[in-house]
Amino acid sequence: MPLPATSEPVTSPQRGRYFTDIHIFNWQNQTFREDLILILPIAICLGLGLWLGHPAAGMIAAGGAVTVGFGRKQSIDESPLLPMLFVSMGMAFAAFLGVVIGHSNYFLVPTAALWGFGYGMLTTREEGYSWVGQQCVITFLVASAFPASVGAALDRALLILAGGIFQLLSSAILLRLFSQLHEHLVSLARYIRAEQAALRAAMLLATQSVKQRRFLNSALPYSLRLAVTLAVTTEIYRRLNFASGYWIPMTALLVLKPGITDTANRAIARLIGTLTGAIAVSFCLAHIPNPSPTVLASFTLLFAWLSYGTVNVNYALFSVCVTGYIVFLLSLANVPGLLIAQRRAVCTALGGSIALAVRLVIIYRRKKEREKSGAALPQNI
Repeated sequence: MPLPATSEPVTSPQRGRYFTDIHIFNWQNQTFREDLILILPIAICLGLGLWLGHPAAGMIAAGGAVTVGFGRKQSIDESPLLPMLFVSMGMAFAAFLGVVIGHSNYFLVPTAALWGFGYGMLTTREEGYSWVGQQCVITFLVASAFPASVGAALDRALLILAGGIFQLLSSAILLRLFSQLHEHLVSLARYIRAEQAALRAAMLLATQSVKQRRFLNSALPYSLRLAVTLAVTTEIYRRLNFASGYWIPMTALLVLKPGITDTANRAIARLIGTLTGAIAVSFCLAHIPNPSPTVLASFTLLFAWLSYGTVNVNYALFSVCVTGYIVFLLSLANVPGLLIAQRRAVCTALGGSIALAVRLVIIYRRKKEREKSGAALPQNI
């Protein structure tokens, strides 16, 4: 089964406005022409899967290619190739782990919470790093919906890695950055050592923050909120009877932000965008009698391209496009499109509501504590 592309826009919503991600469209940020090169590897993955009679394998590889394509819009050390390289490797490992653990395993909840905490700690670093962490958590949650043997887990991991590497190589060649990619690969061991050092420094800083009870400039509170939210939403998903329940913790991860206005903004925009996309795609599928795999693959490519182009234009519009991409992609595996759209809408509403509720509970508790101490409540908590 596929890996949804759920990359986040680079820019954050304006503080103090709950509907910025709905009614403001930054069309100057559209990248439709530039993103055409990202569609080629996806099309080849889907085409090979259909041609060889293994559409599910093609979908998994295409899902990896789609997500890695979003890495081109990120940057690490002023290079778009590093996020694409790191996320390819990270997603492969996350997919393997997710399949091995599975959604019915008791280890799923603490593992999801731990990974959510790690992603939260990455938010203090360059934005490309936190994006890589976010995509790895999402991949882990998605893969857990399809528990299988170690061999099957390895197959899924390799397919995702193959799709991601295909997208990376294609982008490097078409953008004439192949020499830069070669330099990154040669320096890969140095980057790994640097990440180990950064991890130790982050843990030391977190320990010092706890000892000194100073969290103003620390990622620790946000990381703990992410861990708790993912634990709650993953447990709900684990107890549901349908595999696509992973959309609940995935949505919570995507919409929960450090500030209440940012969280509400994202939750409302994602819910409206997903509902709109579900209704529109359901209407489209209802009026396409017995669509062939070629037609479904074509619509998948169209909505993937629209997702790339609108990711930094408007979050609600981006959510509409992502919903279309996922519904048509899953339809290739003979999963009823109308059912996919309905489940995605319900799970998105539930995940977004839980994330917002966790944020409001934290605010209520802090307000009570500050009322007792007589201190003023910060504007953005």
